[in-house]
Amino acid sequence: MATIGIIREGKNPPDLRTPLTPEHCLEIIQKFPGTHILVQSSASRCFSDEQYINKGIKVVEDISGADILLGVKEVPVDDLIADKTYLFFSHTIKKQAHNRKLLRSIVKKNIRLIDYETLLWDAGNRIIGFGRFAGIVGAHYAFLMWGKKYGIYHLKQAFECSNMQEMYAQYHGISLPPMKIVICGDGRVAHGAIEFMKKLKIHHVSQEEFLENEYDHPVYVQLRSEDYYQRRDGREWDKSDFYKHPEDYVSSFQPYTKAADIFINAVFWKEGIPPFFTKEEMKAKDFCIKIISDITCDIPGPLPSTSRSTTIDNPIYGYNQFLESETQSFLPNTIDVQAVGNLPCELPLDASVEFGEQLIRHVLPHLLIADKDHIIKNATITQNGALTERFNYLKDYVD
Repeated sequence: MATIGIIREGKNPPDLRTPLTPEHCLEIIQKFPGTHILVQSSASRCFSDEQYINKGIKVVEDISGADILLGVKEVPVDDLIADKTYLFFSHTIKKQAHNRKLLRSIVKKNIRLIDYETLLWDAGNRIIGFGRFAGIVGAHYAFLMWGKKYGIYHLKQAFECSNMQEMYAQYHGISLPPMKIVICGDGRVAHGAIEFMKKLKIHHVSQEEFLENEYDHPVYVQLRSEDYYQRRDGREWDKSDFYKHPEDYVSSFQPYTKAADIFINAVFWKEGIPPFFTKEEMKAKDFCIKIISDITCDIPGPLPSTSRSTTIDNPIYGYNQFLESETQSFLPNTIDVQAVGNLPCELPLDASVEFGEQLIRHVLPHLLIADKDHIIKNATITQNGALTERFNYLKDYVD
């Protein structure tokens, strides 16, 4: 059987998450007899070296003895070890310019790359990911920002809490004022945000109720792509066609700009899809949105106010829609924007536990025993010093 190595996260600032916790490592050894595990020493991982050692897991500096190397974020080019199998989020499948050198090096070093993002069920939905926690933390930011903007309560960022339970505990005793929240999206991220709303017992309303009524308590509405885009020619909505030919569609989101106080963006976006609204539309007197939590944070993307991604250390900026420029946050007439690109890092313990459970249940049997359903084969981007057939569309990106 194989030796699995958990690599040290090399991006700066380092990611605190891990694909496998110490408990997960023990579970793998029991479930997959003959499998060995090595953990590369790390000072930043949310589980300490000692916690792995205390479970009998070997912690090493040199991880080259492992056959399969598991990480979270992109591996620095200089850290790549030739002739290994790697699993991590490579952020290359959309031809991201900043990772072109990474994919070239992976091919050159004869690495078999399996990207977590490309591990899919037959229906096309992702098997594994951190999206739920992005949604939870992104929703928390919306309320945190509201409290700061209007000076009515104070909440800590999620990373300042020891875990998700402590983050939620902050809301005990807080009387939330009336606010109307629109959540766009229908995937893991959106459902994480909705989970947060349910936890806080925020009232869910229909689209008609949201647009027509006023409330004395917080409410939210969830919108899917067919609720805020429509065909230019007025023909019937077609989701498949929308993603293939977004140029044939226009935004129909405008009524919500007049009704919503908070906008939580949790959509899947691709190039060519029109923005929710334009910079000019944001200058309208009846544009009511004051807080934007842009969880998916595409740049350029569907939100013209998102000009850059922010960091956990400095997550929020103000946007002056009349000057079309970034400004100080929480001024009376600004729109405040959260655009952190790695939100699950704020709850690294909870996120790592759930991710590892998914990895053991849904991925490792295919990787370590038999890939009967071609789960691993279909997710493999590179092998034997070349792109696989499924990902050959990246050839011009790599060449």
